[in-house]
Amino acid sequence: MNQEFEQIKKDFRDINNMNHMEHIQVHAGIELSFISLSAGDHYVQNKSQEHIMEINYCKAGRLCWKMTNGNNVYLGPKDFLLHTMRTCADSIINLPNGFYEGITIRIDLQKLTNDPPELLVDSGVTGTLLYEKFCKKGMFTSFAGNEQTENIFQYFYNQPSNLRLSYQRLKVFELLLYLCKVDYISGEHLTEYKSKQVETVRKIHEQLMQNLNQRFTIEELSKQYLMNPTTLKTVFKSVYGMSIAAHMKEHRMNKAAKILIESDRSIAEIALLVGYDSQSKFSTAFKNYFHVLPKEYRRNR
Repeated sequence: MNQEFEQIKKDFRDINNMNHMEHIQVHAGIELSFISLSAGDHYVQNKSQEHIMEINYCKAGRLCWKMTNGNNVYLGPKDFLLHTMRTCADSIINLPNGFYEGITIRIDLQKLTNDPPELLVDSGVTGTLLYEKFCKKGMFTSFAGNEQTENIFQYFYNQPSNLRLSYQRLKVFELLLYLCKVDYISGEHLTEYKSKQVETVRKIHEQLMQNLNQRFTIEELSKQYLMNPTTLKTVFKSVYGMSIAAHMKEHRMNKAAKILIESDRSIAEIALLVGYDSQSKFSTAFKNYFHVLPKEYRRNR
């Protein structure tokens, strides 16, 4: 293993010397970088700092992070990874698709604990908490992104120039608050196998979203995508934060509410469009979700 790493050091440039990088200081001890990598197969990162935590988010492409201890971590679109710079020192980054675009947030954990941003003073977020929860003893933590985390990361991009830094600063703080409260089971990482499962679940999600008027059973989806039903349900919940049934109900109700406001379609028509063959069942579900009947919702908007 050591010989392999030494050879790669000779053959490839340090990732920090890549041209396609933009660095932004969002707060004392917190740096945001926009990264775009392509062409080469491997890149090496040499810095070793235990008090600096990195959050790496994949926006596009795919990345395989090969640690010196032999662990492999795979990031696809929407996934993100936490570790200290010591954990990834002298690691190899491979680009399976030939490119990678994403964000790196570097946080000085000591500064975060000793001099937290004003907005986080009473939040319970400290560098010590983040280190103990996600990074201690060389641990790395990876997540399959979900809708909540996407609502955070997407705001790092495409903001008006006069508001850009303010948005980025707020979203870094929001991400830290999310990490502080999120439940995490140590040892659950995005291995290559799980990464493929996540990709499959996202395809299932896309199919469900494009066909809200149809009902698919777990059994039908597991046969179509060759995935064990229990695995399908488990991975779906890890990615989207709730069960398939709860997630679909949320989207059906929100789409129904949008149609109620933006069109004059009948309640019966809307019920069919969001997968209910009975107007009464739809009205009951809608009231349980919004606490008003569809007609009242339309009248009050």
